[in-house]
Amino acid sequence: MSAGAREPQAPAESWADELGELRFRREQAEALGGPEAVARHHERGRLTVRERIRGLADADSFTEVGSLTGQGRYEGEKLLGVTPAPYVMGLAKIGGRPVAIGGEDFTVRGGTSWSGDRKKGGQGGFVEDLARAYRIPLVNLIDGAGGSVTSIQRRGHSVFPGVHGFEQSVALLGEVPVVCAVMGTAAGGPAGRAILAHWSVMVKDTAQVFAAGPPVVERSLGQKITKEELGGAQLAVDLAGTIDNAAESEERCFEMIRRYLSYMPANVWELPPVVETDDSTERREEELARIVPKDRRKPYNMRRLIQLVVDRGSIFEIQPSFGKSVITCLARMNGKVVGIVANNPMVYAGALDVRGARKQTHFVELCDCFHIPIVFLVDVPGFMVGRDAEAAATLREGMRSVYVGLQASVPMYTVVIRKCYGMAGMGATDKNGLDFKIAWPSAEWGSLPIEGGVAAAFRREIEMAADPKARERELEAELRAQASPFRTAEAFGVEEIVDPRETRPYLCRFIDAAQARLRTTLGPKPKYGVRP
Repeated sequence: MSAGAREPQAPAESWADELGELRFRREQAEALGGPEAVARHHERGRLTVRERIRGLADADSFTEVGSLTGQGRYEGEKLLGVTPAPYVMGLAKIGGRPVAIGGEDFTVRGGTSWSGDRKKGGQGGFVEDLARAYRIPLVNLIDGAGGSVTSIQRRGHSVFPGVHGFEQSVALLGEVPVVCAVMGTAAGGPAGRAILAHWSVMVKDTAQVFAAGPPVVERSLGQKITKEELGGAQLAVDLAGTIDNAAESEERCFEMIRRYLSYMPANVWELPPVVETDDSTERREEELARIVPKDRRKPYNMRRLIQLVVDRGSIFEIQPSFGKSVITCLARMNGKVVGIVANNPMVYAGALDVRGARKQTHFVELCDCFHIPIVFLVDVPGFMVGRDAEAAATLREGMRSVYVGLQASVPMYTVVIRKCYGMAGMGATDKNGLDFKIAWPSAEWGSLPIEGGVAAAFRREIEMAADPKARERELEAELRAQASPFRTAEAFGVEEIVDPRETRPYLCRFIDAAQARLRTTLGPKPKYGVRP
């Protein structure tokens, strides 16, 4: 061979067959349970899991993990088709920020659990590992019934509950935001995961959640009941508070998830995101000067009051139809995220009942976990009283709320609008922190409301008076004069009394000043941060 001549090269080998198989397997995964199963799913008014992910995540941001997982069908060595595993998951972005996202594919075996070398989703699955390892939020799109007794046949033996346990699910509650959306019928493990969340939502009419479905209920208790009666939104959201919020449609559900996550940091090692706002911190709303009636027995619109104080359009209410004596919402003050806990004078005159206490406890833990300052707008005459309230364990649940408030480490601001009485009032103060309290001129406080308190404390004197009712009114008037908030302010028993119109500017300044303090508390709280 002459100098400089090149040796002949063998023809390049082609991977066309393997690439063709990869393309075919991906097509099988995209087809889910097949055209007929998808059509039946659509007829029920539901989107497929892939449609849900596309509808929720930022456009073209979803990167799937485990797309080839499933059961191949072969004729000899020839691949005829693949039944995909009934779970789709991966990495995506919502609002420009990474999230781990996954959900059951109901078109394949009703979304029941699938066993492989490694779980894709569910408790202990890769999607949870991804959220925890990368410290990013987890979004569970739930539409499945969990395990099945058929697994006994497949394994040849039964297993203890929790072989795929909730350890990782629980650990995540102290580290990253977890959102669970019930999109269809959820029972067993998926229903349990729906509860192990910082915030949950379900779709009205097409979604239900329960520990076990109607067949089990009928066999165990003899009760014939529909899925909707057993675990629809009216029961699960409004009555039981099992799920936090309800959405009118799947599209509305996606909007709510995106909105909720916009208030959350990516994890507990970061502060919540701050947004630019053109809403002046010096805004003074004249309506606030007259929103509280002079007649102490008349209610007023606390939701309207909140709107007038926080950044315009920034309110995201959590559990609006449950525990209605308390209003809990995320909002912003000068672009910074805050949690609002407000008593609702339109329900039980603002008294804290068992449902309201449960709601307040969970919300305070949520805010404390993710470094969100809390503003209490207080108008509470105390715990709900009476036999029904005692039978419901209002006292225990109310004191649990006080307990959690005393453990919280985020800055808390108490604004007494009108009444602040008893142990329920104690649960709206920052006793282990700055104990910073401001009040409106309409405010009043004490161990007991004067009405009722006078009747108990001066019972003998009232009974012996010539006109007991008149004497009771005289005593009430005397004590009310001494209970003026200005008298307490003289003794520096309340840190400031403000013109109601000054509430927004005053709070904004202190919330701005607290940001440096919040940065010193980054990281997980003791134990798991937020209980379900």
